[in-house]
Amino acid sequence: MTGHLMTGTTFLDHKKILIADDETDVLEVLTELLSTCEITKAESFEKGKFLLENQTFDIAILDIMGVDGYKLLDIAKEHDVIPVMLTAHALSPDHIIRSYKMGAASYLPKDEMANIAVFLEDILEAKEKGKSTWWRWVDRLASVWERKFGPDWQAKEKEFWKNFPTL
Repeated sequence: MTGHLMTGTTFLDHKKILIADDETDVLEVLTELLSTCEITKAESFEKGKFLLENQTFDIAILDIMGVDGYKLLDIAKEHDVIPVMLTAHALSPDHIIRSYKMGAASYLPKDEMANIAVFLEDILEAKEKGKSTWWRWVDRLASVWERKFGPDWQAKEKEFWKNFPTL
């Protein structure tokens, strides 16, 4: 990644990103945080579906609850768009596992939205290096999950977490 930073560019520069969320303030904040990208916004499932089927995107940031993000995830994958799940209300270990198993590139809490560029950079860097897009996810968010779910939050699905990709 340092090679990209030395040239003054990042993995995110000029990427086409769809943000699908029913909360206007979330759309605005993400647009500001991703100012080096070309952002398209969808406030509903229908608009997100239409855009994914009719335009080209590098990444789709999908709210799980407000715009039926899991259905949009499937559509994004059909169109070779990297799907990233973003949620406030569907925060649970089960949703993390579901997002992973359905092929999302990551699962992020809206509480960590301020770091969206870092998370997306990690995903794009992983793609470039042929690694799992979840490779830094545990390190970046371990303290968040422990705070939200408790220290033994992975105990219920030990086998899944044992095989989870990390650095």
